[in-house]
Amino acid sequence: MIWLRSPHRSIDRWGLAVFCIAAIVIVPLGVVLSSLFTVNDEVWKHLVATTLSSVLWNTFFLTLGVALGTTFLGVSLAWLSAATDFPGRRFFDWALILPMAIPSYVTAFVAIGLLDFTGPVQTILRHWLGAEGFWFPQIRSRGGIILVMTLTLYPYVYLLARNAFMTQGRLALEAAQSLGHGRWSGFFRVALPMARPWIVGGVMLAMMETLSDFGAVSIFNYDTFATAIYQAWFGFFSLSAASQLASILVLLVFLLLIIEQRVVSRAGYTGSGRGGGQGDRIQLKGLHRYAAVCFAGLAFLMAFLVPVVQLLIWSFSIFKTDFDLRYFGYIFHSLALGSMAALLTVCAVLILVYANRLHNTPVIRFCIRVATLGYALPGSVLAVGIFIPLAWMDNQIIAHFNIEFALKGTILAMLLAYLVRFLAVGHHAVENAVKRISKHIDESARNLGCTGMDMLRRVHFPMMRGGIFTAMVLVFVDVMKEMPITLMTRPFGWDTLAIRIFEMTSEGEWERAALPSIAVILAGMIPVFLLTRDSNRESL
Repeated sequence: MIWLRSPHRSIDRWGLAVFCIAAIVIVPLGVVLSSLFTVNDEVWKHLVATTLSSVLWNTFFLTLGVALGTTFLGVSLAWLSAATDFPGRRFFDWALILPMAIPSYVTAFVAIGLLDFTGPVQTILRHWLGAEGFWFPQIRSRGGIILVMTLTLYPYVYLLARNAFMTQGRLALEAAQSLGHGRWSGFFRVALPMARPWIVGGVMLAMMETLSDFGAVSIFNYDTFATAIYQAWFGFFSLSAASQLASILVLLVFLLLIIEQRVVSRAGYTGSGRGGGQGDRIQLKGLHRYAAVCFAGLAFLMAFLVPVVQLLIWSFSIFKTDFDLRYFGYIFHSLALGSMAALLTVCAVLILVYANRLHNTPVIRFCIRVATLGYALPGSVLAVGIFIPLAWMDNQIIAHFNIEFALKGTILAMLLAYLVRFLAVGHHAVENAVKRISKHIDESARNLGCTGMDMLRRVHFPMMRGGIFTAMVLVFVDVMKEMPITLMTRPFGWDTLAIRIFEMTSEGEWERAALPSIAVILAGMIPVFLLTRDSNRESL
């Protein structure tokens, strides 16, 4: 037992654990990227000749459109919320975050159900205006999917930009006005450039979510890399072609990360400290007051209120005929997967965070950075990257030991993919909790004879309980909403609420997809509540 407590062995033990967790991320990523050097098969050649160019253009225009849309909507709403005062502002401060609780694929099928040719909106307008000369924009279009993704993802930009404007935007604007700038000039020349790193961070998150989205684009029949990967795997039954498509998508994601790093690294702005943004708000008057209310209200109406109300209407109309014992299975599978993934992820996060606290070496910091790269990888990419090595391991076990053994298509495969995907989400929450614990507490605990795992259990764990709970909630909800990983790696019969939504929307059964959607949204409200609470604390 003495050698277990020696510093050398402790470093080896913690370092080995961190390295193993980082390897779980590196292996699927390396498997996917290695497919770039393999010989193209017939399916891949067919994809190159028929769909690859359209997939590239569709992905490019969708990502660009969402970037522009979320920038405009998120920044403008953030400025109204953080720097101005108008009727209803306190309500919109937190209400504009609520669309984050709705998965993009839910907003997508609600938009089609409402605005398609046979939907209630066009039906009512044709009845009022007459069929002759009636024109309505096509919802099943590139513009339609860009609008849906923008309404779903703008809270990423809104949250970060609002925080930037609250910490330094108003005081910077006051300083600019004292130098002779007007409000518009001060906003564009001072406040907006100072908030650029936060805005870029939010836009990059929205763009990466767009690249990884599978549900919304499949509902719109809008082919992107995510749908092409799924089609290559389950349509053409070619795992190699799916892997090669996934490798291109990984390169696109890495390109976005490099761009973000270069933009943010050039910014040398600092905040004015806690409470630094508590200058006087701009009091909007006259038409500007009503314009602000209408703009914020329209965003809230389109992004949250209308979809939720329509889902409730559909759910009530179909509840008696559609709700049966199957839904208990969907709910159980969703809760079970979310709970297991949250527990596994938090355990891995505790190892990373505690190892970094005990031995803050360059190697451990590098391994932790690698381990938290998974959130930037699309779910469809991770599904391919996890499935291939597990299938290889299955083949090796069968060949060498002559026994039937299956790792692929199991709950283990799903949990590994969830771990890689959401490790960064849990790490952020737990790391912030650990940073609040002073090093003097560690020294006092050692003086009292409390070291190693005993210190973690008796001292650190109670103090970072809130961060651990937040991490578990965030991972739990993300797993419940996750569609591509669940769809591509689930065992037979393990359908979840997200899979039920996908199956019903694939058949155009919008009403029957509403009931599981309400359940997913209710779960998604939990992290939104946590974000709102933290945001309100920071604004005090």
